[in-house]
Amino acid sequence: MGLKTVSLMWDNLMTLYLPQRLEQCSAHSKRLNTNIIIIINVHTYFLPTFCFNYLLPDRVCNLSKYPLQSTRGQISTSRRGRGAEVYKARSMAEDSQRNFRSVYYEKVGFRGVEEKRSLEILLKDDRLDIEKLCTFSQRFPLPSMYRALVWKVLLGILPPHHESHGQVMAYRREQYMDVLHALEVIRFVNDSTSQGDVYLRMYQLESGKLPRNPNFPLEQEDEVFLAIAKAMEEMVEDNVDCYWLIRCFVNQLNNKYRDTLPHLPKAFEQYLNLEDSRLLSHLKSCSVVTKLPYDLWFQKCFAGCLPETSLQRIWDKVVSGSCKILVFVAVEILLTFKIKVMALNNAEKITEFLENIPQDSSDAIVSKAIDLWHKHCGTPVHSA
Repeated sequence: MGLKTVSLMWDNLMTLYLPQRLEQCSAHSKRLNTNIIIIINVHTYFLPTFCFNYLLPDRVCNLSKYPLQSTRGQISTSRRGRGAEVYKARSMAEDSQRNFRSVYYEKVGFRGVEEKRSLEILLKDDRLDIEKLCTFSQRFPLPSMYRALVWKVLLGILPPHHESHGQVMAYRREQYMDVLHALEVIRFVNDSTSQGDVYLRMYQLESGKLPRNPNFPLEQEDEVFLAIAKAMEEMVEDNVDCYWLIRCFVNQLNNKYRDTLPHLPKAFEQYLNLEDSRLLSHLKSCSVVTKLPYDLWFQKCFAGCLPETSLQRIWDKVVSGSCKILVFVAVEILLTFKIKVMALNNAEKITEFLENIPQDSSDAIVSKAIDLWHKHCGTPVHSA
């Protein structure tokens, strides 16, 4: 992180580059697998010729005692200046956002340690950077303790400024109570009304779509709302937070993704063909491609299909600006249960099975779907 200058005396410099010291440093380097960029400025008449035999890039790299990312060591000498100055700098690897510690933590079972620290740094900014939060949410799963906060900021429920959060949420709570009271007055809800139906009626009232009679049959969009509301209730405890998250999440689907969602079935077919053309051919031969549960997958965003613990990792991506992740979750479901699907030759049976897939493999499906999404669409990188 930055540069650190170390001045070396002549005796130390000579001792440092003796062969036996190199062996010690080399052993240390093998353990850490690290490199270093060193620039040494010296007077040429100070150093005997034999010293330069040891100042080769591969040997200099072995002198690091600091865990840096891998890069090829570089060295340059200058005739100007006195003494010796050593500059250490962290180098960029293929993934400039992560260092070797992240890989180590994941291998020993502590996934997301470095990511959590990075998110905490982002959340400490006086004015939250929406673009960076979106990029983070698309690259990594959000920690549970920060998910509601990040979602509320990204969905516009809370402003970027920390100092306004308390006051804004007080207004949101007051609005929630006023709408709820209005529904109670007109007898659309009561104490026996389920919380999901309460959220639906509140949303209908605020959007001007409240029916004249609460006994009117529900529309398709109402079914979608209830499915999302039921899933969100399992993720968020506070009723006020839950309602605002549902409301803004549904609005995002209806507004931001309105033109994109109808094209997702075609994209699903395209990527499934790339991953397993034989499986797609089987679906076509069974005349089931047009009968797949697209509404469950793309309209309800897998609410009611996957458990909430897996669902929230998908919704991290949807909230942060990418509904295309839904396509790859659907593709991965087909790839995961390929043997079962290939054994079925009836369109209704295939559709029924896909609507009620086993829950025990959902976490693996989501993880593989995210990898598949990154594979085809690339890994989002903040441009700043």
